[in-house]
Amino acid sequence: MQSQKKIGMIEHFLKQAEFSSMEDFERNFEFVVPPRFNFAYDIMDRWAEEQPAKLALLWTNDKGEEHRFTFADMKRMSDNIVSYLTGIGVKKDDMVMCILKRRYQFWPLIIALHKIGAVIIPATYLLTDKDIIYRCHEADIKTIIACGDEEIIEHINAAYPECPSVQQRISIGPEIPEGWLALTEEDIQNGHGAIDPAVAELREKHYGGSQDHMIMYFTSGTSGEPKMVIHDYNYALAHLTTAAFWHNVKPDSLHFTVSDTGWGKAVWGKLYGQWIVGAAVFVYDHDIFRPADVLKRMETYRITSFCAPPTIYRYLIREDLSKYDLSALNYVTTAGEALNPSVSEKFFQLTGLRIHEGFGQTETTCTLGTFSWMPVKPGSMGKPNPQYDIRLMIDGREVGNDEVGEIVVRTAEKVPIGLFNEYYRNAELTKEVWHDGYYHTGDLATRDADGYYWYVGRHDDVIKSAGYRIGPFEVESALMTHPAVLECAVTAVPDPQRGQAVKATVVLAKGWEHMKSKRSFPHELKEHVKSVTAAYKAPRIIEFVDELPKTISGKIRRVEIRGDKE
Repeated sequence: MQSQKKIGMIEHFLKQAEFSSMEDFERNFEFVVPPRFNFAYDIMDRWAEEQPAKLALLWTNDKGEEHRFTFADMKRMSDNIVSYLTGIGVKKDDMVMCILKRRYQFWPLIIALHKIGAVIIPATYLLTDKDIIYRCHEADIKTIIACGDEEIIEHINAAYPECPSVQQRISIGPEIPEGWLALTEEDIQNGHGAIDPAVAELREKHYGGSQDHMIMYFTSGTSGEPKMVIHDYNYALAHLTTAAFWHNVKPDSLHFTVSDTGWGKAVWGKLYGQWIVGAAVFVYDHDIFRPADVLKRMETYRITSFCAPPTIYRYLIREDLSKYDLSALNYVTTAGEALNPSVSEKFFQLTGLRIHEGFGQTETTCTLGTFSWMPVKPGSMGKPNPQYDIRLMIDGREVGNDEVGEIVVRTAEKVPIGLFNEYYRNAELTKEVWHDGYYHTGDLATRDADGYYWYVGRHDDVIKSAGYRIGPFEVESALMTHPAVLECAVTAVPDPQRGQAVKATVVLAKGWEHMKSKRSFPHELKEHVKSVTAAYKAPRIIEFVDELPKTISGKIRRVEIRGDKE
């Protein structure tokens, strides 16, 4: 593939900003990391100064509203929010939890918190009272900023009496409950005075470095209580590769990532890297996901690049895509969970576009990816991002091609930017996964002769049956090639002869629901799996459900399906 021009800010942070091949990328990629870096000042305010009229954010919602914000707008709004927050006492290192769905206010607000030096904790609107109490206790959250939606307000108010660390609750509306402060449209758009002098002084010092905490996420809790993953200011810079070389966005791109702002995927796909490149971010604010609505917006707004979790693609390929003009779309990606090859192939048949898969965690940025220079191998996560020193290891040794190993990041010589600082307030847990010069992801994979990585499953999810090690993803992918299967999860169940047996929990596609009552249908699915992969991997038990249990970030909770104690 020809070298693609990506002018913007990236040349300030890379020794070489353009690459002609994957080999060139692997050999010559190197960050130039400033001694002090703050995304808000060094990227956003710089864009506002150099290209103030350039589109930064195109926001729409399911009610027909639309707002276009330039980089100058983002600076003005974030500065106004800085003035507001410092005026009520929000300061450096304060923990601030934001529950803002996809409201446009999230973007200037996160920039403002970076300017102040407060630590933002993005959170999903699906949190219950118990979830909010847990987060407030664990992190000593000082301020909660939320949508004024009735259900969100009710959960926060119910949790508030048991959250003594919380000093103030702020609503962006529409509801401003008693005891809450209001961050109004007037506050954001027009402000009430100059930025606090102390914050202006921070800008002069370029606040933000490798030891300063910037953002913290609670993990999705697929196998227990959520962990607190904290990142420094260089985390934002590390997402340059996510956007420029995996999403393949350019300064004239309009990029659409499907994600609630409470998930880590939001800053992967609709914030840091995209704005370092200078691309415009597209947001569709909605409460109910409808594939047809997403496709219509992609057509109307001429979306050029798109990223969504595999579940979204599973729904999109069941729509009549010929009804939509997607001719502006030229690049698509996925991450969050492994993508079944059958979904990738079907999307390609319908659109002519290959889905470029990536892999990473809340603890990292994009660590493996099918980058823009690489041929796509459907079902593969791609190759290591040269930002990280990736190895496949088992029992302390590196494994060979086609052998299962754990994905680890070598940190003995150098800790890459983008890797988390620690599990906040939990040194013991940090040492469990980060020791002897390696960060252990807990995810298993194989590597083929071409250097492509193939996902096997979480370490705890691998099934040991009659002497075989069976990765659930391979069985799930085989099941997904049957037209009746919309979603599925493969787990282990105890078996007196085999030790463990393979169980498949299946959600049937629309129009196939009646097959649940057919006694022969589970056998048909088992035989189908045997026709696709090795017979010993076929599920011995198949259960049909209306939906799979998922975390608040949308990942399948196999621990709940197995019935494990947490």
